[in-house]
Amino acid sequence: MFRRGFLPNVGNLLAFEATARHGSVSRAAEELNLTQSAVSRQIQQLEESLGVSLFSRSRQRVVLTDVGRLYASQVRSTLSELSDATHQAIALSGTTGVLNLATLPTFGTRWLIPRIPGFFAQNPGATVNFGVRLVPFDFATEPFDAAIHFGEPHWPGAVCELLRTEEAVPVCSPAYRERENLHAPQDLARATLLQQSTRPTAWGEWFASVDVEVSNPLRGPRFEQFAMVAQAAAAGLGAALIPHFLIADELASGRLEILFANSLVSGGAYYLVYPEHKAETPLLRSFRDWILDQTRQG
Repeated sequence: MFRRGFLPNVGNLLAFEATARHGSVSRAAEELNLTQSAVSRQIQQLEESLGVSLFSRSRQRVVLTDVGRLYASQVRSTLSELSDATHQAIALSGTTGVLNLATLPTFGTRWLIPRIPGFFAQNPGATVNFGVRLVPFDFATEPFDAAIHFGEPHWPGAVCELLRTEEAVPVCSPAYRERENLHAPQDLARATLLQQSTRPTAWGEWFASVDVEVSNPLRGPRFEQFAMVAQAAAAGLGAALIPHFLIADELASGRLEILFANSLVSGGAYYLVYPEHKAETPLLRSFRDWILDQTRQG
């Protein structure tokens, strides 16, 4: 029947996948809480429905055939997707909709998530699932409805809504400023420069904007996320260039202070990005309107 288009029994697939993964019927039986004979019978049923041998058997050992090895990989992926889909279906019980959002780590943790209760207040029963993506991706192959993107408004097949520009300010801890006697922009030429790996030219551009020559503006430890740069600066490891809106808490508490009024406006900006065909999806439309309103408020 399967060869005429029907799917195999899920229990048989589970028995096959576990045996393929462990290379042992007994260990698969232990994992599935079945007897060895039951697992062997399920694998035999699967092989008969497929009309191929998935394992070669030698005494007590089972070894995947070439066909079995390929099938095991595909079955494992399918079972994983089925498990995720089932989990999501259960999780959505009682909700009015779900939005899967890819965001930049520091933007998400420091700006978006503290404000998201306001979105839920306007959309009771909605669910937002957060993931992290640092570079553009294909919405057709990733499980996201929208993304927060930094850079240029170029994303094939997607709409890019401008959220905000990025204005970075030079900051450090009060203790570091006093220890290094940082009183003028040229004093930063001898300071430890904390680097954000996705903004490698930032310090060079800032020094050029204040007419200070530095032999190597790329020197200093590198960090992948602005949150890590902020923590390092607050710990007194050096001076950093960080977008003002991402360090509001540190500035308010005094853990960081702005060294000089000279800021650096990045050439890129933050965008809400979503596929064109999802533009009128109700929950995405509500989220778009809400986040655009939030960015207008600062």
